[in-house]
Amino acid sequence: MNKEFFQSVLKIVLVVVVLNIAGGFLFTRFDMTEDQRFTISEPSKEVLQKLGSPVVIDVLLDGEIPAEFSKLKTEAMLLIKSFRTLNKNIQFNLVDPLENEADPQQTIADLQRIGLTPANITVEENGKVSQELVFPWAMVTYQNQTVKVPLLKNKLGSTMEDRINNSVQQLEYAFADAFTKLTTGQKKRIAVIKGNGQLEDIFIADYLTTIRDYYNIGAITLDSVAANPDTVLNQLNEFDLALIAKPTASFSDEEKYILDQYITNGGKSIWLIDQVAMELDSIFQGGGSAIALPRDLNMKDFFFKYGLRINPVLVNDLYFTQIVLASGDGNDSQYNPVPWYYNPMVFSRNDHPINTNIEAVRYQFASSMELLQNDYQQTVLMQSSPLSKAESAPKPISLSVLNNPPNKESYIEGNLPLAVLIEGKFKSVFKNRVKPIDLENDLEDGPENKMIVISDGDLIKNQLRNGVPLELGYDKWTNSSYGNKEFLVNCINYLLDDTGLINIRSKRVSIPLLDAEKINAQKTKWQLINVALPVLLTLLFGVAFGWYRKRKYSV
Repeated sequence: MNKEFFQSVLKIVLVVVVLNIAGGFLFTRFDMTEDQRFTISEPSKEVLQKLGSPVVIDVLLDGEIPAEFSKLKTEAMLLIKSFRTLNKNIQFNLVDPLENEADPQQTIADLQRIGLTPANITVEENGKVSQELVFPWAMVTYQNQTVKVPLLKNKLGSTMEDRINNSVQQLEYAFADAFTKLTTGQKKRIAVIKGNGQLEDIFIADYLTTIRDYYNIGAITLDSVAANPDTVLNQLNEFDLALIAKPTASFSDEEKYILDQYITNGGKSIWLIDQVAMELDSIFQGGGSAIALPRDLNMKDFFFKYGLRINPVLVNDLYFTQIVLASGDGNDSQYNPVPWYYNPMVFSRNDHPINTNIEAVRYQFASSMELLQNDYQQTVLMQSSPLSKAESAPKPISLSVLNNPPNKESYIEGNLPLAVLIEGKFKSVFKNRVKPIDLENDLEDGPENKMIVISDGDLIKNQLRNGVPLELGYDKWTNSSYGNKEFLVNCINYLLDDTGLINIRSKRVSIPLLDAEKINAQKTKWQLINVALPVLLTLLFGVAFGWYRKRKYSV
């Protein structure tokens, strides 16, 4: 009996040894999770294959960190290890940025100086509340280039569970995006269209600086179209995308035809259009009121051909962002944030790779759009809240509106389109029409194409401080940050992304988290179950086994 037992144990040991030896030569993984959390998407695999030399990833989440960040660290390390199984050039380190530092304040300042903003976390444990600084970042270094990777994803009003889920869902995209920046060779080109009163470069500086990691940027002015139309079109056709940021002067028919031919030939485009002329500065300079007037850009027929009508209205929304007003005189002045219904705060619908998992976007004096039925595919990327309405221009806009509570019963329209993606085989706006100018190779029916139209020119505008551009989406007056930059970067990445990398943003991961209230309420119970119960079961097993042996072998 004992001999057979030892033979069985020996066989099991031999099988385990053989499997371990085989595992050292043959490696495979099976993702049994419901959300396929550990399955790397094909676009990420394609980017990983381009990394032909060592890549070092430093994750700044080592040391003593709050429990929720431990979950984020674990998920980040699991993902990086999955990357390593596909490319052995990937190396990684866990780093505590504040470990063994004689002057931690100086270290924090140095990290902030290079753009690594810490997260200030409130930790409550056993009735005690404390503040901790965490640097939820990774640094990816490849061929003497380093890219910062944000690991924490914030959203207004989100719970801690939402923050962790949002962060984990964007991890693969964040790292794949960094790899893309480090391996991009031939960059696509973006033309910033000038000549029609568009925003000055300083007001779109932060956005242009951001997309420069992906694309080459140039400027094209349309004012010489009348004299040299073919030359201007040829220059424009050298670019992959045209960016038209808040034009304030109307387009001539010749300029419009050049842009039409560029698009019909396959050029992508992003339009940020203010159909109503109104600025907050105009209200302040006008003693607290100003007249909002319709703006004629001579583009109605252009957008109508693509199934859009940008209405000369202002969106009034009860989901608003704030502005700051001063009260008092001189040194007694106080600055107070107040609701401003003409600056909608638009929350993402999370139904497209462009708008998935982004922070709320701030609009300012936006117009609504109508979608007209045609052969193109139209996707609403952003829309106002259900509690919003459109107000026709001309219309006086006054700060006195703040003194009168809004009548909620009048907000019955709601869900007004504010950003629309158009896709399909584009046809010339001037098809079967008299052309304003003659071109050598005009085209009436084009290939598959995409464009995005946004009914607010200020969506791309960054603020200034002492003449220096601030980050797009940051409001210096209220110290609030919005998702404008991420949304617009996603727009361009989607229009120009040939690898499908942006589709990683649609990946959904559900991270089960512990309920803090249940932990506190049932702490003693689970301590007994996890500590005392195993000991008790071991003792009972020992007593039962001793009794069995005594009964079996007793004479």
